[in-house]
Amino acid sequence: MSPFRVGVGYDLHPLVEGRPLYIGGVLVEFEKGLLGHSDADVLLHAIADAVLGGCGLPDIGILFPASDERYRGISSRLILERALEMAGEAGFRVCFVDSVVVAQRPRLLPYLDRIKGSVESMLGRGLFNVKFKSPEGVGALGRGEAISATAVCLLCKEE
Repeated sequence: MSPFRVGVGYDLHPLVEGRPLYIGGVLVEFEKGLLGHSDADVLLHAIADAVLGGCGLPDIGILFPASDERYRGISSRLILERALEMAGEAGFRVCFVDSVVVAQRPRLLPYLDRIKGSVESMLGRGLFNVKFKSPEGVGALGRGEAISATAVCLLCKEE
């Protein structure tokens, strides 16, 4: 078996009034937030699913179902921390995560250092990269109705 595995994660949540907006564990100042059973942090959800997928484990929708009231309002940091624990139990560690967040608004570049620092506090310094892309007005993302994130995770087998 190869000492490396790759996982891909994707998440999308609609933007709504009356919710805070968390991206990468950072509170982003904006008039809307993401709707979800948890805090709906699309970036941390995509990373958690990439970690779990690379280990051949179920996704966060199965592990933290919206039908379970124990997870209502849960911080996505806790979801990612549990995914990392499960990766360790499966004999893997994160070698690197690359990610993309797609949002028409708000502009996320001013939050880059805070988001990077927040995620690296969980994954490890130098193990994370994020890019912010505009959907250029196309589709639901371009109309500012939602935000999405994609993550790719390289996992290394622990020795």
